[in-house]
Amino acid sequence: MLIEFKVTNFRSINTTQTLSMVAASVKEANLTDNIFSSEIEDLQNLVKSVAIYGANAAGKSNLIDAMDFVQSFVIDSAKEKQAGEKIDIVPFLLDEVNPSLPSEFELSFVVEEILYEYGFALNNEQVIHEWLFAYPQEGKPQRWFERIYDEEINEYDWDLNEVKLTERCKDWQEVTRNNALFLSTAVTWNSTKLKPILSWFSENLLVFTVRRRVLSTFTADFCKDSKNNKQRILEFLQAADLNIVDFELEEKKITEYDLPNVNDEIKEELLGKTLKQLHFLHRVNKTDKLIPFPAEFESRGTKRLFAFAGLLSYILDNGMVLFIDELDSSLHPNMVRFIVKLIHNPKLNQHNAQIVFTTHDSSILDNNLLRRDQVWFVEKDKYQSTQLYPLTDFKPRPNESLQKGYLEGRYGALPFIGDLEDF
Repeated sequence: MLIEFKVTNFRSINTTQTLSMVAASVKEANLTDNIFSSEIEDLQNLVKSVAIYGANAAGKSNLIDAMDFVQSFVIDSAKEKQAGEKIDIVPFLLDEVNPSLPSEFELSFVVEEILYEYGFALNNEQVIHEWLFAYPQEGKPQRWFERIYDEEINEYDWDLNEVKLTERCKDWQEVTRNNALFLSTAVTWNSTKLKPILSWFSENLLVFTVRRRVLSTFTADFCKDSKNNKQRILEFLQAADLNIVDFELEEKKITEYDLPNVNDEIKEELLGKTLKQLHFLHRVNKTDKLIPFPAEFESRGTKRLFAFAGLLSYILDNGMVLFIDELDSSLHPNMVRFIVKLIHNPKLNQHNAQIVFTTHDSSILDNNLLRRDQVWFVEKDKYQSTQLYPLTDFKPRPNESLQKGYLEGRYGALPFIGDLEDF
């Protein structure tokens, strides 16, 4: 489960912005299903979902991209980065005062009933700072490791808790490259103590940016695991009123017949690979006959809902954290509401899955659907830097229309649209 995410100096984000999943101490009638207990002593309840609003180009996507960068770098930095290779990080570029400051990321999350704080700071050349703290249920907080680059001596200062890390932590230190994370390196070299922490990033976190969409094949593959999975997906499609009776995934080997007018180099690469073709089955009116429609015949919304069906089932089954940009893309507002309700449903979400999503759909700004601590906004300040803040910073009346208040500009995060006389 995710507790908090901080990001500094990344794309449109300059100063530290914090997204918190901790439920605020506000009274929200009839929305007790929207929160759950972290089961961590002295930690408040957590929310199951967060919706992020803001004008175009305000920085919503950059928050999702920041989590995408963290996940990719944690998983891949030790095994893919070569010595001397640049780190693909884009800092805030409009700060003339401190143009060389590193980008920084920190997460608080729970693994096996232990709260961890893990973070790192880096630039295009190297990791500047990396740290991991553990907060067990019993006992004092523990610093597991910390590395800080010292510019004066051109070396790292290391603080390794050998009691906790045990094994060969000094060896892992020696093989950790400047452009790689110690966490990633240690797990690559078979650290059993740190593996559950890295596994949280690889197995408990899913991130979908605008550039990496949820694919229909995700759901099709999910259904191959068991007949029960397919039945659940069909129930989802029927509940969403898509008029789809069944679906089938055809797999075949690519042959030359499938590659007309393709040059020899590309043809050689593709020949023999598996081609997946998804078909949706519709019932002929007033008969039992089913007609298969190729996926390309369906609307973008239908294909997106089908993709979500498997994705949502997967994260609900495994209690995962999902970050997704533009949840409402190609979806009717009632479908967005339908998806959010699935996450809040305690019978379906028994493992406390969480979802963080950006959206422009103001219709779900509803006191009967979202608590105030589940609604966040982004807007740019006078320095063109993204600012992230929750609705709890304001005090809307208990029965006030949140949608109306937002569209009237009471909470900010709206585009300023000027007059256009000539175009």
